[in-house]
Amino acid sequence: MGVADTDVDSLRIVYAGTPDFAVPALQALIESGHAPVAVYTQPDRPAGRGRKLRPGPVKQVAEGAGLPVVQPESLKSAEAQAELAAWRPDILIVAAYGLILPRAVLAIPPLGGLNIHASLLPRWRGAAPIHRAILAGDSGTGVCLMQMAPGLDTGPVHACRRVPITPETTTGSLHDILAREGAELLVEQLPAIAAGESAPWPQDDEQATYARKLEKQEAWMDWSQPATALDRQVRAFNPWPVAQTGWQGQVVRVYAATPLVGAAEAVPGTIRAAGPDGVDVTTGDGILRLQTVQLPGRRPVAAADWARNADLVGQTLTGAV
Repeated sequence: MGVADTDVDSLRIVYAGTPDFAVPALQALIESGHAPVAVYTQPDRPAGRGRKLRPGPVKQVAEGAGLPVVQPESLKSAEAQAELAAWRPDILIVAAYGLILPRAVLAIPPLGGLNIHASLLPRWRGAAPIHRAILAGDSGTGVCLMQMAPGLDTGPVHACRRVPITPETTTGSLHDILAREGAELLVEQLPAIAAGESAPWPQDDEQATYARKLEKQEAWMDWSQPATALDRQVRAFNPWPVAQTGWQGQVVRVYAATPLVGAAEAVPGTIRAAGPDGVDVTTGDGILRLQTVQLPGRRPVAAADWARNADLVGQTLTGAV
């Protein structure tokens, strides 16, 4: 934070990001006349059936805009840090980059590193803040501009925007909203940050929660849980890894569901009704109505279609196969 009066129009930005979440902020910088001097993104990864190397979303946008792209495997080496320093950045703007930034890297730009984080810090520091906010039943979340520090999302915060979490919110829909809000917040706050006129406030570490990385096994539905908790699981894991349940030795993925009030009249996991409105399953508390499902080797369909093709009432869904 050594430069106190940098003109935002002359600001030399190095942008670091990799997935879809980081695209709107990069596009906003370009469209606002603050195109980065270089874009850092993770190396291309194998994808698809052919496992061919595929560039990430940020790389595609950067190359489309004619921006230099740098893809180091790591920023820990002296060579990688010297290459970054050669761009003479005033600030490093980071959004879902995916690589660890050593203290020496954060010390290169006079204005340090600025991270776009998808939660209302200090709540949900870590890798999966969007999923964890929905799973926990939070009424809202948001996006913050955080001055980067060596700890895990521990730096002081310049500004935040709050976004409500509704009964229809999925990780997919919330991801897109927060990415757009983060881009707008960045462009809005960048002049004050560049000029040294933004005074970030320290986080209260005692209020911090940790958004640990998702594990695939978390996708299995435990029917002894309340319908409201299972509904949150379905929404939090859409589009990935997708909530799943066992049926006749097969894995059924659940993309959409609705919790209903109802007495637990059967063993949790028992299908009590199946028709045009969906497939109703008994839970530990209430009923969960499955609305969109996917059977192995097929595309997602309305649960009503599943009900038409199988005699489901009285069958039991399991937590694993």
